[in-house]
Amino acid sequence: MSRLFGTDGVRGLANRELTAALALGLAQASAVVLTKGHHADARRAEGRRPVAVVARDPRISGEFLTAAVAAGLASSGVDVLDAGVIPTPAAAFLVGDINADFGVMISASHNPAPDNGIKFFAYGGTKLPDEVEDRIEAAMSEPQLMPIGGDVGSIRRFADAEDRYVVHLLGSLPNRLDGIHVVLDCAHGAASAVSPEVFVDAGAKVTLIGADPDGVNINDGVGSTHLDNLAKAVLEHGADVGIAHDGDADRCLAVDANGTVVDGDQIMAILALAAHEKGELADGVLVATVMSNLGLIRAMGDHGIEVKQTRVGDRYVLEEMNAGGYSLGGEQSGHIVFQKYATTGDGILTGLHLVARMAATGKTLAELASAMTVFPQILINVKGVDRAGLDADQGVADAVAAFTAELGDTGRVLLRPSGTEPVVRVMVEAADQETADRVAHALADVVRERLTL
Repeated sequence: MSRLFGTDGVRGLANRELTAALALGLAQASAVVLTKGHHADARRAEGRRPVAVVARDPRISGEFLTAAVAAGLASSGVDVLDAGVIPTPAAAFLVGDINADFGVMISASHNPAPDNGIKFFAYGGTKLPDEVEDRIEAAMSEPQLMPIGGDVGSIRRFADAEDRYVVHLLGSLPNRLDGIHVVLDCAHGAASAVSPEVFVDAGAKVTLIGADPDGVNINDGVGSTHLDNLAKAVLEHGADVGIAHDGDADRCLAVDANGTVVDGDQIMAILALAAHEKGELADGVLVATVMSNLGLIRAMGDHGIEVKQTRVGDRYVLEEMNAGGYSLGGEQSGHIVFQKYATTGDGILTGLHLVARMAATGKTLAELASAMTVFPQILINVKGVDRAGLDADQGVADAVAAFTAELGDTGRVLLRPSGTEPVVRVMVEAADQETADRVAHALADVVRERLTL
């Protein structure tokens, strides 16, 4: 039987894989697992019930899923604070800010509107480790908490949820954004209200696109996975910078004044150098994943910054950051984590600090991004192959070794099996696109020949 939880909560087609009944069961099981611990025991000793923050992005299916989650929690004796439509990092922040026992975010991030998902945050607003998710899944088939009378939970509106988050974001800024014209693409998602508000409050001139959610248009041709419209808007309005969020606003990608995309690696480079300059980059370390561009590692090395690389996934970046006490990390996709201010990737926070760096230095985004040279990179997904046999196949290993030797210190090769389907991902970086393409396709042919099912 496959695991219910994926790399970031439980996701699926809403009302097919992800039903109201499943949401109710997950909520009841989470109440069993996540209301254990010193803080929950102390709350009960004072005669109070456990508390959970529940939030969602604007997908129309989020309404019935939120109702199911709230019902499952309240029927299990948990008081629910419904924060409404807010970004995922806002939900995580609020759990810690009000000392709630846990939180639930209903969102499918950058996925299209018919999909949805449910993710949980533990006490303090941190993501759950795999073993806790497994305990929740196991608890779904066990007896649930069934209090009666005054022991059932309440469901109340979290009236000042957005205001608390805005104050938090503004309080993190090292300087104002006066004089910077920003185009914001909110992906018709959870950032559509709060991101414009906070950028304007910080002093920026703001032009909006993708900020009219209707329940079904989230991520539809807009946001961090569709940057063409943002680049066009930046050029049309003569703006200094474009900032793109995804549906739940835990990502940030950017576009400079010339319409050129600035990805998560480049954003990390800018922010890491800024932090290092101020003595605020813990141990001189930036945490990234194995998919980060070789140019990032090179650029950081030139400034005495060590890059520690993890498996792909912001949760693994967070685990490494927590284990080492590091202050900054992220992914090429735009999940950037500021340990001082957030427990998860925060696209609005990232965008604010990126623009603040522009304002503080008087440099354009293109000038700041030039600190890193992006190596040409190609990713090929080889389908229908035995991903489990990848590590054991000597022919594949020999090919990888040969191409690695050919590229030397001007590139690299990475083969990575998919975690969910018969796919091997072949990634190659090189000094020029022609070499990267040639090596990647040759390696993909070897994988296809050796491992086809």
